[in-house]
Amino acid sequence: MCARTHAFNSYKSLDTEIPRAMNINILTKWPTEIPQRVRELLLCTITLVCIVLSMYVEHLHEMPKLVITLNLLAYAAGGWYGVQEAWASLTRRELNVDFLMILAAIGAAAVNQWHEGASLLFLFSLSNTLQSYAMDRSRRAIGKLMQQRPSEATVFSEGQERRVPVDELNIGDILVLRPGEMLVADGVVCDGQSDMNEASVTGESKPVDKAPGDLVYAGAIMGSGTLDIKVSRTPGDSTLARIVTLVETAQSVKSRTQRVLDEVEGYYAKIVVAGVLLFILVPWLFLNHEFTATFYRAMVLLVVASPCALIISTPAAMLSAIACGARNGILFKGGLHLENLAEVKVVAFDKTGTLTYGNLELTDVVTAPNAPPDFDADQLLGYAAALEARSEHPIAKAILKKAFNQGITLPETDNFENMPGRGTFATINGFLVWIGGARMYEEHGEVIPDSLMTIKERLENEGKTVLIIHRELARNADVGEHEDEGGWLGLVAVSDTMREGVSTILQRIRQQGVTHIAMLTGDNPSVANSIAEKAGVDVCHANLLPEEKVEALHKLEDTYGPVLMIGDGVNDAPALAHASVGMAMGGAGSDIALESADVVLMGDDIARIPFALELSNRAVHTVRRNVAFSLSVIAFLVAAVFLFGLSLPLGVLGHEGSTVLVVLNGLRLLTLRDTFHKN
Repeated sequence: MCARTHAFNSYKSLDTEIPRAMNINILTKWPTEIPQRVRELLLCTITLVCIVLSMYVEHLHEMPKLVITLNLLAYAAGGWYGVQEAWASLTRRELNVDFLMILAAIGAAAVNQWHEGASLLFLFSLSNTLQSYAMDRSRRAIGKLMQQRPSEATVFSEGQERRVPVDELNIGDILVLRPGEMLVADGVVCDGQSDMNEASVTGESKPVDKAPGDLVYAGAIMGSGTLDIKVSRTPGDSTLARIVTLVETAQSVKSRTQRVLDEVEGYYAKIVVAGVLLFILVPWLFLNHEFTATFYRAMVLLVVASPCALIISTPAAMLSAIACGARNGILFKGGLHLENLAEVKVVAFDKTGTLTYGNLELTDVVTAPNAPPDFDADQLLGYAAALEARSEHPIAKAILKKAFNQGITLPETDNFENMPGRGTFATINGFLVWIGGARMYEEHGEVIPDSLMTIKERLENEGKTVLIIHRELARNADVGEHEDEGGWLGLVAVSDTMREGVSTILQRIRQQGVTHIAMLTGDNPSVANSIAEKAGVDVCHANLLPEEKVEALHKLEDTYGPVLMIGDGVNDAPALAHASVGMAMGGAGSDIALESADVVLMGDDIARIPFALELSNRAVHTVRRNVAFSLSVIAFLVAAVFLFGLSLPLGVLGHEGSTVLVVLNGLRLLTLRDTFHKN
């Protein structure tokens, strides 16, 4: 196990990805005000100075006690971290690289090679310091998501403004945000207009215009206007806070490569120790080799065969890729999902909010020919809005927006129930009122009147999505003798437009190794096929219920290979969960998206999908190159010990140098930029 606690102390939240020996806080004896890298550099400096002074004093052939003292100081400073890590691993009955390094240094001292043993510890600690500095770049990349959140916010209450600590904000408070200020909590705009920079949440660099009714997110920066914002989430539960938490804990989901290395690692360390013992005993006892030289070569072998670079190569690349994705509005919820995405051969899209903008508009409100005489379009819209008030689906938002703009008062609802992919129902004024597609009524044995079906088909031929509203007298309802017993009330229709540049985006997705693109939607076939033909998808499956989307996914996977499902995280939740990789649109503000998907596009923009695929491919290729390089270096150095009598300092240089190189190679992923996305 490659234990590097001091190199990764700032990553305590990633302790299930980084081997357990990395999680021990070994700095408790140090003054807390001294930064960790300063402590590490100080130890390296002390080690080097002691080595140089020891060699100089020894060259003068004077003060042998001072030479011993300097050597002991060099060992103490150079092995400060390693000894504690080695002891921690031994208490768990494990062997790690720190144990092997300390054992090699002690062995060098045993054959009176103090300087070389100290050099081993110096280079080992210096390598750790360099790794700590390099890996901190990933931590800083994640930390930029939070930026410098203000400690106070301006709250408007009781007719005046006052400054309050951020931690004291409550849901419902009204925040006053002025130009250049950062929003500290999620909320809804109550008054004012302005543009806001939401790059810290969505990755979108362009400012977004905000007006009353719009959602805004913690971390956004105000533009030129002033906004009054009603807090909808406390700062600790904001979208940005949840994103940072998910990113920092994402490494707990290990990639398959990391799992394999973890399983092999313990056996490998034992094999190394056993091999070194044989390398000492066989030549010395049976071949009459001189013990000191044999033991020295065995210590070199112990160093170069240690798998430090191999173990650290995977988390270095995966963490960097996850941080890079977060900066670009792509939230990977673990190294496993990042690795799985690189294997995807099929991309399956939902329609609404993915291939289309999802900014639906309510275009038609039509009462049924046989509706009650006193039932008008406003009442029908009020019923529809009341039934959709608890939904996050774009269709629901379109209905609610229309009702709000027309000033319609929504009736009270009881016994609300949602049927994903079908519709909803609730009790309103003593009636059980339903809203949904034609399939929902067919499943319940209801026959839709021909007059209503004619209107429905006409609207669908215009490319609109239609919902039908029906009511029936609820049990034990007291509605008065003048009321009827229910019936068909009418229908509402919404329309949507396809996202700009979809065809180009799909072409770029194919360039990342995807062989098949499908659309899975619950919408009617006429609307779905129209969008599919314009987008250029290979196959369209329409009128699907949530469970039928899962069946379609399994068929695609059996035919073509691993499937990436992209949906809105609500009705598509079963498909997102069953796909090889589930990617949710609309992570900003959508709790279900953050919960159900493996990957979340925080900016609601499918133009980021090609970059997500590219990033996953780059990460997997980087891991493979790192593993191949690490194994090659180990093989070369071991061969050099046998063939050329490699010295201990050169062995340490090759071992630690390869470790630093694989870390730096992994960190290159931080520099990737989304060239596909239009800023």
